[in-house]
Amino acid sequence: MLLASVNLNKRLGAAGARSHLAAWLREHGVKAVLAQEPFKPTDPTPPALGGFTFAGGDGHLAAWTSEDLAPPAVSSPRTWVQRIELEWLLVLQVHLDAYAGASRASQLAELAAMAAAEDGRPLLISGDFNLAPRPEDGLFGEETSTFTTDAERQTLRQLMQRAGLVDTTAETAPAFTFERVFSGKPSRFRCDLALLSDHLTATTTVTPDASVRSGPKAFTDHSALLIDLPVTGQAAEPDDVLFALSELTGQGSAAPAPREYQPHKTAMSRQGPSPASRAVTEHLTGPLGVQSVLDHGCGRGADVAHYRSAGLDAEGFDPHDDFGWPRPERTGFDLVTSMFVLNVLPDPWQRIQALKDAASFARPGGHVVVVTRSPEEITKAAADGSWTAHHDGFWSSQSKGTFQRGIDPGEITALARRAGLAPAAGAPVLPLPGVCHAVLANPRT
Repeated sequence: MLLASVNLNKRLGAAGARSHLAAWLREHGVKAVLAQEPFKPTDPTPPALGGFTFAGGDGHLAAWTSEDLAPPAVSSPRTWVQRIELEWLLVLQVHLDAYAGASRASQLAELAAMAAAEDGRPLLISGDFNLAPRPEDGLFGEETSTFTTDAERQTLRQLMQRAGLVDTTAETAPAFTFERVFSGKPSRFRCDLALLSDHLTATTTVTPDASVRSGPKAFTDHSALLIDLPVTGQAAEPDDVLFALSELTGQGSAAPAPREYQPHKTAMSRQGPSPASRAVTEHLTGPLGVQSVLDHGCGRGADVAHYRSAGLDAEGFDPHDDFGWPRPERTGFDLVTSMFVLNVLPDPWQRIQALKDAASFARPGGHVVVVTRSPEEITKAAADGSWTAHHDGFWSSQSKGTFQRGIDPGEITALARRAGLAPAAGAPVLPLPGVCHAVLANPRT
């Protein structure tokens, strides 16, 4: 989904600016618009934006989504921040105080608290921060501007560190997003930002576009940010539709409509243990001193039987009731295994939640081993099977509701950090060619 974040400088009420904006949105195929200062706060109703549905907001902050998508849930915790639930991704749109550094520092501290309350949910914070995150991002003439205080930058760094966010447009040479002449000198700032969860940077691109603030088709005085996210929006429910077009024409749709996700349908029926579980007993349980193990997402339980045959105190858990492995009442396992679970979950938030749940069964100082299908394997399977792209992966079968994504060790580790886990120092590397894995440690406290 392509999202545009831009400060419109209250110009949406002007027909010319609105027409130029609409043409720019069509040209780029934008599906969601996050606007700071979109129109005058005194305007009684938000101006209509052709091809888009107003999702919520006011003259401070507002959001629109393409009319073919269901509008997301939108709320305004403060006048300067808007909370948008874009499928699995949480977006906080901001317009920080334009005048007082102390106020901006306080707002950044509030943002940090809001992010912490989301418990690791994938996050995008975008909008007009009205500050220069680095000294080189704000110039007055040819000198570093003193507009942004050290306290603001420190609070911004703390927000990013604690929430695991990346400043996606922090290039070596700043791409200034706002330029104006004050007192005869040019003032240049990179103040329009997109802070993104670190584990999403590989699947997201953020591109500043300065064309929207110059030339005859300009519609604002800020650069826009085009943010291409691994989110597949939910289709809007048609209004007053008596029957589908395919019923009228006799032609079926190109692909079946997605059903509910059914990851359990990817579970394999094995006569014996998986190569991954054999690698665990042959190379991991001894060096780590493992006596007890839980197979989290065990499917039909073939690997649990293998662990037991190896003399381990083993249990299994799978949330699909028909597999017959209910949630264990005990915790404190030396090792929790998660075999080919993350790659069948359709978004990063579900993967983080699965890792959190797996970690809850490991004892302090215990370990979690995660095995996934590799990006190379999934890319090839998707091409061979003509799979349909969905979120950051593919429908492996839309009719069955099954999903696949290849996940490399770096991504496993980034997701695991959100679940409170860390790479296990000195843990053996498992000989598992063609798949990916990570051995993770549960903190001792």
